[in-house]
Amino acid sequence: MTSTSTRREPAPASASTPQGVHVGTFFVTIALTVSIVAFLLLRGQPLAALTLVAITLVGAALTAAAMYRTVAPLGSSLADDTSLVGGRTRAALERDKALTLRALKELEFDRAMGKVSDSDFTEMRDRLRARAVRLMTQLDGTAMYRAQIERDLLEVAEASGGCVACGTANDADARFCKQCGTALTA
Repeated sequence: MTSTSTRREPAPASASTPQGVHVGTFFVTIALTVSIVAFLLLRGQPLAALTLVAITLVGAALTAAAMYRTVAPLGSSLADDTSLVGGRTRAALERDKALTLRALKELEFDRAMGKVSDSDFTEMRDRLRARAVRLMTQLDGTAMYRAQIERDLLEVAEASGGCVACGTANDADARFCKQCGTALTA
């Protein structure tokens, strides 16, 4: 199955700052620097006090990293690439489809090697094919729905005298959109 749209690979699961420094490395470096300064200032203190300071600083660094990973996506300008398809992400459906097709190929190979009887092969092949068809239908259905929604929006915009490009309502005799300047259809 080919697709005309380009797909972007999902971002790695690890969080990083815009400059490319890993968040964990950043906070560990800060914690170590602060620890060294604290140990120099606490010279001559008992070992229990030094241990308590070290544990507190490590806890603070872990808390700061967790808070950063929680808050960072709220201010991110990156678009969310996961599109939901019936409650499941498109990536999960693509992965299930690939696994199903691979299982079908392995089943055919096992039959050719004589490891699976003809009756078992037929039953399992039919189940795997039905699953693959369901997954492909789910994946293709979103593109059809999206295209239909866009067509409906265009029809509504044209019928109401609105601009197709920006949706601004224009006067009935207007030839160009008053907001974006796009030529209006007659």
